Amino acid sequence: MSRLLKLLAVVLAITLVAASCGDDGDDAPEPAAPAEEAPAETAAPADDEAPATTAAADDVVETQGCDHTFHVITHGDSGVFWSVVEVAVEDAADAIGCDVVYFGSNNDALAQAQEIEAAVASGSSGIAISLADPAGVSDAAAGVVAAGIPLYTLNSGVNNYKDLGAVTHVGQTEVVAGNGAGERFNALGATHVLCARQEQSNVALEERCEGLAETFDGDVTSEFVGLDANPDEQQNSIAAILQADPSIDGVLGVGPNLPLRALAAGEQAGRELVIGGFDLSGDLIDAIEAGDVAFTVDQQQYLQGYLPVVLMYLQATNQNTAGGGLPILTGPGFVDTANASVVKALVQQGTR
Repeated sequence: MSRLLKLLAVVLAITLVAASCGDDGDDAPEPAAPAEEAPAETAAPADDEAPATTAAADDVVETQGCDHTFHVITHGDSGVFWSVVEVAVEDAADAIGCDVVYFGSNNDALAQAQEIEAAVASGSSGIAISLADPAGVSDAAAGVVAAGIPLYTLNSGVNNYKDLGAVTHVGQTEVVAGNGAGERFNALGATHVLCARQEQSNVALEERCEGLAETFDGDVTSEFVGLDANPDEQQNSIAAILQADPSIDGVLGVGPNLPLRALAAGEQAGRELVIGGFDLSGDLIDAIEAGDVAFTVDQQQYLQGYLPVVLMYLQATNQNTAGGGLPILTGPGFVDTANASVVKALVQQGTR
């Protein structure tokens, strides 16, 4: 019962923050809770990267003393962002003492949908999914609810989780996050910002650019510039856009790698740029500390992996639900020169 009470306390604190922030597009909330508040018994971060499209059975977190198996099925890849999500899932599995299967589809909606259907067929006690491609995944998600299995969404899905019948969504409101980035660019004196996207069909990334355009006083150009798996293509694409439009003096990369590609592209094109980003990596923090990148928007993806597992466990074992009809917000927060050194240590340990 002590474990249950501790988990209830964590969820209550997060939910109170979500309720106080609301979902009406007001000022961006402060981060819901620091990653270091994970239970003391959490396991050390794994040395290997998160899987992409490997069989789900390879990703079961082995535990004892629990009759439930939960699933976390995302569109994630093995990069710096999603590896933190998987660490969080593993830590949460250790905390609740249950088996949790993690699967990242590497932006393959068909593979993600098939894994969701397999989890339903296995009799999962709860399924948490990201919803980057609603058209490709919604039918499978509807099958979760039809089977009477609690459904949660994380990371992407804040606009769709209610329609699907999910209990709640754990993540940030992407438009609001983009709004905050626009205000930052205003303060930094930019006049024309390229919003560079690393995925073509991810609605969350498009919403970040839309949010930027809502609050930024200048012009915004939104472009897909190539996948993170092709950094040279990203750099060359950004450089070509800069050379074609000399008025662009800022770049917002809507992921942790694109700000670094923008930095290199600016040098390639001979341009001085104001650069902002989304999410965290060690290299990005270094660039912020050096003053080469102005800021990054932090959605605290550790919470996006950890909280859904805890929430599914509490619903399965204690009939608790959280959110109260609102999403549980994990961001946006901001990392800049003021707090980069503190966050850097947490990035190095794999929890930010």
